[in-house]
Formats: sequence, structure tokens, C-alpha cells
Amino acid sequence: MTTIAVLGNGRVGGSLAQALVRAGHEVTVADRTPGAAADAARAAQVVVNATPGDGSLERLTALRAELRGKILVDVSNATLDGPDGLPADLLYPGSSLAEQLQEALPETRVVKTLNTMLFPVMTAPAALAQPPTAFLSGTDPQAKQVVRGLLADLGWRPEWITDLGGIETARATEAAILFVPHVIRSSGFAPFAISVTR
Repeated sequence: MTTIAVLGNGRVGGSLAQALVRAGHEVTVADRTPGAAADAARAAQVVVNATPGDGSLERLTALRAELRGKILVDVSNATLDGPDGLPADLLYPGSSLAEQLQEALPETRVVKTLNTMLFPVMTAPAALAQPPTAFLSGTDPQAKQVVRGLLADLGWRPEWITDLGGIETARATEAAILFVPHVIRSSGFAPFAISVTR
């Protein structure tokens, strides 16, 4: 059992929290109440960033002390939205939210994953017609191993998980968000994921 704090109680954070509880973990979901995020992060071994990506860096930098030594699983995408509310551009072109977080929080082990799919797939990967891919980006091998275990608890089979390497590889997976609005406009809001097939 891992003690996990989920920051963000929207659709992404809520569904991840429920699935992790079902898997037997002790999960706290931090809402926007003042101090809730700090309290949750302080007590956790693993912290999941499911906050809106355009404000994540500021929110998490404020938790530097609470996140020291912790694993931070970043599932958010930092985007600039278009008039229809869908992602239109990247907030950190030439970089990524994960890289920005790792630079701002050098004593925290950041692992990027689950950001290349619509949120229902995060906790039900086997529901798609073809196997999806969950990518891992991060500098710390041990942290990635812990996250790999959490993905398994969410239903991800080992062969569906691809370790891309260091945290700088997150800029590739974060750029995949630019597919999303086009796929939604052409096919509707049905669950889908980026997948590498071999």
C-alpha cells in the first residue's frame, strides 16, 4: 500500500483517486481549500498532479517543502486553449510542464505519465479496442519503477508501458495533446489514447 495525495478533484483527479483506492492504496484528494494541498502532500509518499496544467507550476512550486523527497506523478498538460475551450497550443514550447516542475523542484522526483489519452483511459486501458501506450518520462529509475507499479494497479499491462528516458522526453508526450482537439472534432468525445504499435 502506498500513501498517495491527488492534487486536483476534477474528472482526472477524481477518477484516478477512486481507482487507486480500489487498488488498496491510501488516497487523499486535495481540493482548493487553503492548506489542503500542503497537508495532503506532506503526509504522502507519492503526489499526483491532476491540477489544470496552466497553473500547475505556480501551485506546486508553493509546495516545495512538502514535496521534498517525494515522487511527483505529473499527468497534466500545460496548454493555451482556443475559443472552443480545447487545447490550441503549448504553454511551454521547446520545453514541457514536467521539465519546468523538475527544474523548480530539484529535490522532488518527477515522473510524467498518462498525459497522452482522454481521462477515462487512464483507469480503464483495457476498454479500448487496441492496447494503448502509457509513456514514462523521468530522471529517477526508482521513482519510475514505483509509478510502473501504480500503473499496473490501474490496469496497465507491462507491455503497454514504454519508458522514454529522462524528463526531457516529456516534451514529446506533452506535444501529443495537440492531436486531441482535432480527434474530438472529427470523431466526438469518445475515449482514445496515443499508442505505439509494433
